[in-house]
Amino acid sequence: MNSEQNNSTQVLISPNLSSAQLKLASPLQLGIMASGSGSNMEAVAKAIASGELNAEIKVVIYNNPDAKVRSRAAKYNIPSVLIDHRHYRQREELDRVIVNTLKEYGVDWVVMAGWMRVVTQVLLAAFPGRVINIHPSLLPSFKGIRAVEQALKAKVKITGCTVHLVSLEVDSGEILIQSAVPVLPKDTPETLHARIQVQEHLILPQGIAIAASRE
Repeated sequence: MNSEQNNSTQVLISPNLSSAQLKLASPLQLGIMASGSGSNMEAVAKAIASGELNAEIKVVIYNNPDAKVRSRAAKYNIPSVLIDHRHYRQREELDRVIVNTLKEYGVDWVVMAGWMRVVTQVLLAAFPGRVINIHPSLLPSFKGIRAVEQALKAKVKITGCTVHLVSLEVDSGEILIQSAVPVLPKDTPETLHARIQVQEHLILPQGIAIAASRE
């Protein structure tokens, strides 16, 4: 293994808590919102199956008809509902339908796992302090879309991913857990994103548990 490969495995997760510290007394009822492949949704499902996260995914909401998250959800027998944002003129109107769907399925925590839409106060007021997001940068750096490309353009030497509570300002809100990932000299958006995504899958279940354990 060369030094570049060695460096690619050197990550730092903070806070680095044990599974015992993250044990929840009662299962969380999760609603997952996703726009794409659903790999983070599946990471949560795997953490639940392994006993790492005491939770149940009640429903997956997706907004793109071709999103692969639907087939991933089906693998775990999780109901999925398409709510296409193109059918709504206002973000608030979309969020009202989302909230009603989440409530129908008995959700008490909402996880935005690759949800590529800006949410409104309609959603946040329905689940106060209980909406969680995963973002592929070390916030507050590189908010918004193409965070990996932003990091490469800025020539930073370390980037990573963040799990945080959602606020009205995009990619803001209280940070729950972060993982730092080195940027390698030959990195492309694809190679860097792939390594960041490995860390996303590790810290998203932990971030959910951290948020819930404080209540």
